[in-house]
Amino acid sequence: MSVLAALPGALHAALPAEIPSPSVGVWHLGPLPIRGYAMCILAGIVVAVWLTQKRLEARGHRKGIAIDISAWAVPFGIVGGRIYHLITTPQPYFGQNGDPWKAFAIYEGGLGIWGAVALGAVGAWIGCRKNGVAFRDFVDAAAPGLAIAQAMGRFGNWFNNEIYGAPTDVPWKLRIYEWDTSAGRAVVDATGNPIVKGYFHPTFLYEALWCLLLAAFLVWLGRRRPLKAGQVFAAYVMGYPVGRIVIENMRSDSANVILGQRVNTWVSILVFLLGVVLWRRFGRMEQPALPATAEDSKDTDGAEATEAPDAAEGDESHDAAEATADAAGASEPEAGDSSAVAPADRPNATATGATKVERPTQS
Repeated sequence: MSVLAALPGALHAALPAEIPSPSVGVWHLGPLPIRGYAMCILAGIVVAVWLTQKRLEARGHRKGIAIDISAWAVPFGIVGGRIYHLITTPQPYFGQNGDPWKAFAIYEGGLGIWGAVALGAVGAWIGCRKNGVAFRDFVDAAAPGLAIAQAMGRFGNWFNNEIYGAPTDVPWKLRIYEWDTSAGRAVVDATGNPIVKGYFHPTFLYEALWCLLLAAFLVWLGRRRPLKAGQVFAAYVMGYPVGRIVIENMRSDSANVILGQRVNTWVSILVFLLGVVLWRRFGRMEQPALPATAEDSKDTDGAEATEAPDAAEGDESHDAAEATADAAGASEPEAGDSSAVAPADRPNATATGATKVERPTQS
């Protein structure tokens, strides 16, 4: 009991007294505003595309394919994320005293992950069609990077002093300032010091850590388990809502409520069920064809070039053999001659069974 009683004091001594928040979320490089929220989103996209490319190359796809597909997926995802936010939180834009023009101010925050994934998947499907990549292969490769991008994007909420939980005094409590959204900085007092609003649970950090754990699990799952194409992505669709439901109910920011639960909680439940359906459906589907690499194309061309002279030489040899047999007056073999083997009884020199092609282990 004495050890347990001393545990809170030990945690306070070992951990920082608080997690500070930035008092400024936007900096100006001349006339150009540099916003912390936007930088976190962009950094997450860069990391996600880079990791997706590495995973696609491990599956035999060409270099640069992730960028080509992401050129469709990313814009669709940003638009989808904003549309979802406007639908689920319309009051600041279309409610009383709302400003409809603020609907375009994405840099101030407000991207819903469900809309981003849904419409981003549509963009990815278009990009896959245009680049000859199996959609299920792409989303499998993209799933861990997507989770990492979400974790990095949550630090954009940190720059904006948003997405926090209830007041607390735990050693990792988050300091939050009174925030001027239009200015992108903390409200200051008469002496110019930022006004502290209070100390709260850092739910943005909880979700970021959950997303990083999920990304590591997806990589492990793809390497250690014999899965069908698309099932790693389905595991992401199931896994993220599990943490989101818990963290969503810890948040203290205002949200629309249905039957006593926040809208995002209900959506998380539906998305989890969708992930279960996708897991089962993808598990029953045939594996997509392996990508044709540049080396495969070269080998195919070389084989065709080699086969053509061989066929010509074979025809010439066949004609010469027939001419020799006629000149020698070759006769039909006797029925009892065991040295003569009927053509139908000769063993085939070429195997007729198709070679089994193994798909590379998902990385």
